[in-house]
Amino acid sequence: MNHWKDQEGSPQPMGVSFVTSKQTYNFALYSKHATSVTLQLYRDDDTRQPFYSYLFKPLVNKSGRVWHCRLPATTVNDASYYAYQIDGSNQPEQGHRFDPQKILLDPYARAVHFPADFERAAATLAGSNAGKAPLGCLHIESATNIPVDKPRPQHDHDAIIYELHVRGFTQHTSSAVKPDQRGTFSGLVEKIPYLKELGITVVELMPVFQFDPQENDYWGYMPLSFFALHNAYGQATSPSGLLDEFRAMVAAFHQADIEVIMDVVYNHTGEGDENGPTYSFRGIDNTTYYLLENDRRHYRNDAGTGNVFHTANRYVRSMVLDSLRYWVTEMHIDGFRFDLASIFTRSSDGSVNLQDAPIISAIRSDPDLANIRLIAEAWDISSYQLGRNFPGISWQQWNGKFRDDVRRFVRGDSGLVNALMQRLYGSDDLFPDSLLESYHAYQSINFITAHDGFTLYDQVTYNHKHNEINGHGNTDGTDYNYSWNCGWEGDSQVPDAVMQLRKRQIKNFCCLLMLANGTPMIRAGDEFMQTQSGNNNPYNQDNNISWLNWDLLQANEDNFRFFKQMVHFRKTHPSLGRSRFWRDDVSWFGVTADVDRSHDSHSLAFYLKGASQDDQDIYVMINSGSNDLYFTVQAGAANSWLRVVDTALVSPHDINEPGQEITLQSLHYKVQAHSVVVLLSI
Repeated sequence: MNHWKDQEGSPQPMGVSFVTSKQTYNFALYSKHATSVTLQLYRDDDTRQPFYSYLFKPLVNKSGRVWHCRLPATTVNDASYYAYQIDGSNQPEQGHRFDPQKILLDPYARAVHFPADFERAAATLAGSNAGKAPLGCLHIESATNIPVDKPRPQHDHDAIIYELHVRGFTQHTSSAVKPDQRGTFSGLVEKIPYLKELGITVVELMPVFQFDPQENDYWGYMPLSFFALHNAYGQATSPSGLLDEFRAMVAAFHQADIEVIMDVVYNHTGEGDENGPTYSFRGIDNTTYYLLENDRRHYRNDAGTGNVFHTANRYVRSMVLDSLRYWVTEMHIDGFRFDLASIFTRSSDGSVNLQDAPIISAIRSDPDLANIRLIAEAWDISSYQLGRNFPGISWQQWNGKFRDDVRRFVRGDSGLVNALMQRLYGSDDLFPDSLLESYHAYQSINFITAHDGFTLYDQVTYNHKHNEINGHGNTDGTDYNYSWNCGWEGDSQVPDAVMQLRKRQIKNFCCLLMLANGTPMIRAGDEFMQTQSGNNNPYNQDNNISWLNWDLLQANEDNFRFFKQMVHFRKTHPSLGRSRFWRDDVSWFGVTADVDRSHDSHSLAFYLKGASQDDQDIYVMINSGSNDLYFTVQAGAANSWLRVVDTALVSPHDINEPGQEITLQSLHYKVQAHSVVVLLSI
């Protein structure tokens, strides 16, 4: 029987697939405007000259906009790598930038190989980059002995997110991880006992997609591929070994009842603007994959990185969905944090579609993503969509308003009592639970710090950023840090009184983060006062500035203890982090019965009833001012309350472990300047 697919290939699935029954390999690539496509196969010992080339015949090897072919395994088995060369119009004024000499990476490649002579500059200039281009890897077999965990761990009121960088978490020699495992997925596994002790239930990995090793990019927010892992993050040296190492890491986290979510970048790529390198998308079909300005020569730059990915295009959108499904179904990931997710609302003409952005609708309706944690960073340099403005109604969102309002209140800014109440309550101004909208409090991802900004210690140590080493004359990084150095700039020769105040402020931040309704997120290292020496944008600092210094864990054990106990307190008391807002269960007070909402007020108290959650009652007194204040507890008798936290006290008295709380002797309590007190009902 004559089977058409055997002769012509199939347009599905995209990328490379092995047809077992036929012992053939299927190759499929999308390009709407290409006039010629050639597949190149390379042996391991020669990445410059392909040993086999296949020129696609449009009347045989093309369906719609997809070019496809099938090759026998006897041919492909001799190859280790593959790439494409694509011809078409080279008319930048029309948006087309085809270069038939460029070696192009398959967007669906599951692993990327960088030849010994790899050169970024060769991809930036016109002409051939043969032997210097990244190539897709073939023959990536997976191990079968890695357990698949069912059901996945899923946390709600006890969700504590921990943002970390795979390399930076264990690369420092102080990490106590074996040298060959430092900075790798295997290295993270070694730190699971530490994360369990701290109480973490969700780890958020900063980008692990493959990026250009010559980009001067440490963070990883300039992706080269949406399907391939960054090969420098593996202890394994083979592509298949890297995939297995990642799966083993996910399985280890799952066995420890910890979710794994990935920070993913689908809003732009590492190809940059018109002056950037042509590795893949630009040379495959520029007008399909990128949003262009009206002159068609230049790229829209709403992401601030040189280009904007065209997810309004149905084929690009399909590729993103394929990528998400791959990480969920084959790599067992539990969720995603979408970098600059607001870019998803861009239509093909660059306008903002807040009503029904196609890719957000597609993600919402995909059954493989139905029970996956979806988190949006709902802003970019051209659009701020935090809260109800973002069309992903059921998504969680990084709450930048929580970060800014809490930072400003804790440092002592005036006029913020009402804002603090709103943030502690769950930010219902951003996530309203009206009959029409019905948002949940847990959709607010509350955080004080994240990768892009000061560490928590630097937040209380520097009034100004110190980014000179980044090479941009200290112009990069935000100037809106809302930080306070506690009276002494920097970390040199710090007076004891200043250091004690800094530690108290860190505890205050930790307290408010763990007491607020919503889902809390901690930046890795904040629990032991990690510092970046005032650098609030170390995106290119793959060194001791960014790597966690684990010696600080021992030096600041008191700070770690406070974080650990505060995390435990939150997880033990479900009345704090709820699906819904606190509503009638919360009562707000000041130092006396009435909340002082005046501009110069720096005090607030609240009483949270726990009966509806089968929990104890909680009473919190907050003083961010520079003077001590005497609060009167407005509920119960003195002997009905236990003091759990007083951040003004030194460790270990600042937070009492369960069973060691102190019974209150009077309803009148002195809350010292810059401190928080937490009571628990008996």
